[in-house]
Amino acid sequence: MGSELVGIGFFALLIFLVFVGTSIIRIVPEYERGVLLTLGKLSGTRGPGLIIVIPIVQQLFKVDLRTVNLEVPAQEIITKDNLPVKVNAVIYYRVVNPEASVLQVKNFHMATSNIAQTTLRSTLGQHDLDELLSAREKINKSLQKMIDEHTEPWGIKVGLVEIKDVEMPASMQRAMAKQAEAERERRAKIIAAEGEYQASEKLGKAAEVLSINPAAIQLRYLQTLVEIAAENNSTTIFPVPIDLFQSFLKNQGPSPKA
Repeated sequence: MGSELVGIGFFALLIFLVFVGTSIIRIVPEYERGVLLTLGKLSGTRGPGLIIVIPIVQQLFKVDLRTVNLEVPAQEIITKDNLPVKVNAVIYYRVVNPEASVLQVKNFHMATSNIAQTTLRSTLGQHDLDELLSAREKINKSLQKMIDEHTEPWGIKVGLVEIKDVEMPASMQRAMAKQAEAERERRAKIIAAEGEYQASEKLGKAAEVLSINPAAIQLRYLQTLVEIAAENNSTTIFPVPIDLFQSFLKNQGPSPKA
């Protein structure tokens, strides 16, 4: 009976030592820091490595220093030109001051998410729809700067803000598709007109050259006959004007008298 009591007592003592050991000895990884409070007062930042914490007297709050990927849910926004859209974004931030992240805000992750949503609605509402679609890089930098100003007192550094998607109503998508199609048709007509204009300039210059040298137009006429004969197998009859041979007759001089 006595040996059993000794065994139970030893086992209870072992459990107590394990419990006290886990309460006193803390391990902080390389990517974390521990903010230590002694009797409610800040005692500094500890880690990484092994840390001794006095139970009841001291408290240790671990803070992750790695970059966090925060998904901002879609926000309904009325643009500057009174168009309803839904915009979602992604934010990358990290803790640069562990003490401020513990002492200045209760839950820095939730606080950062809330300030990102409100900033997204207020900032994007000042832009037109065309700006949201074409000037994203500029808007992303503006959002990053504004959100970072709000989170800086909490020890949070916002490194990047990216607008992921801009959702528009179906009617607006159809209208934009029609506008894009009309724009493509306009550009096609302009390109065709420019081509016609350039072609007419070339033809005008060619006409000037042919008018100076009549023999050139005659040779061009003969070349056209050769090309048509090579392309078509059927017989083609062309009337040949007598003017075509005048230049050759002039070069031969007057014919001898009979």
